Amino acid sequence: MEEEGFKMHDVVLDIYNPHEEAVIPKVKKPTDVVEEGEEEEEEEEDKGLDPAEVKTRLKAVRKIYKKFLKSVEDKGLGQDIQKKYLNQISEILVEFKFSVRLNSKYNMQVKIAQENIRYIERRIMNICTEQCGMPRGKFIRSFIGKEADVNWIDGIIAKGDKYATLLSVYKDEIVKLQSKMKFLETRYKLTIPEIKEINRNITVNEAKSRRAKKEMIEANLRLVISIAKKYTNRGLQFLDLIQEGNIGLMKAVEKFEYRRGYKFSTYATWWIRQAITRSIADQARTIRIPVHMIETINKLNRVSRQLLQEKGREATAEELSEILEMPVDKVRKVIKIAKEPISIETPIGDDEDSHLGDFIEDGNILSPLDSATVNGLTNTVTNLLEGLTPREAKVLRMRFGIDMNTDHTLEEV
Repeated sequence: MEEEGFKMHDVVLDIYNPHEEAVIPKVKKPTDVVEEGEEEEEEEEDKGLDPAEVKTRLKAVRKIYKKFLKSVEDKGLGQDIQKKYLNQISEILVEFKFSVRLNSKYNMQVKIAQENIRYIERRIMNICTEQCGMPRGKFIRSFIGKEADVNWIDGIIAKGDKYATLLSVYKDEIVKLQSKMKFLETRYKLTIPEIKEINRNITVNEAKSRRAKKEMIEANLRLVISIAKKYTNRGLQFLDLIQEGNIGLMKAVEKFEYRRGYKFSTYATWWIRQAITRSIADQARTIRIPVHMIETINKLNRVSRQLLQEKGREATAEELSEILEMPVDKVRKVIKIAKEPISIETPIGDDEDSHLGDFIEDGNILSPLDSATVNGLTNTVTNLLEGLTPREAKVLRMRFGIDMNTDHTLEEV
């Protein structure tokens, strides 16, 4: 780990005995109702990872691995003693819970090795069967187990079959490909059959894991529905709540650790509630409000309801500020943000013939009184100007911009 730049806590998450039965601890009964935006804090005694114990076990692994490498160097791969060493390492490492990142990295290395092996095998088989005429079944029977044996082709040619002459022509190319197989064995310190077996186990177990997760998710869908019912009428449709709850359920299945002894329903409830409350905070409002502000609004609403019950009136910003220990300006800002937008198409009245927009004042239009006053003044000024001489009327019109685009200065007049 140190050589690859990993920190211990980044790769080893826990140590446990896989054969030890989980003990179900006594847990508090979770509350049935959670305020929107609130999150339950999971209180759990966690002793944490003991670095000294991890180092002790890893030193034991390193000691065994050195013996394994010495055996490979002295006797080559495929010896029984090497399998014994690998089993001893496996018994120690099986008690470690490694991070997803580390597991994914090494699983990918095995898959890449398997892809390289398949590519080389297909090329060798194509040469032997397609270009040299060797029967496919005979090739498979003779080649399996001797993928990295560069002397394999000599044994096939020595049998003197009708395709032996063509095989001798392609011998160098086949030996070159098998040398690549030998390089893979040297690199991974495993024989080709062992690499194939490891890849097969990974593939099978990944399929089992996916199937088990699918079964757990399907078995707990009713739990999502029961929790989603408590969050209706908060801005999201019921089906949307169920969808978000299902996402939380999938996260719970991914992260659940049965060895801790807790029931899955207890653990999943927290994730489902969190997913639903977060989705309500993100999607319920026309104008999105950050989650931390939603939590502040919820606190303010709770205190407001409490003061309304105690005093029989709406709480003032100063009272809320004192209880929440927040500045008055911030309380007023939160109250302003908490207001819900409303559509101007909202029906008004029982007949629903009129809408809210019909009753909103248009500040750009003059009221009837102002309009009548302006018209009266215009007519009066026009009549007065008509009673003056043309020269006097023109001077006044130019000075005050009457019936003109703009007024004029005295010099211009």
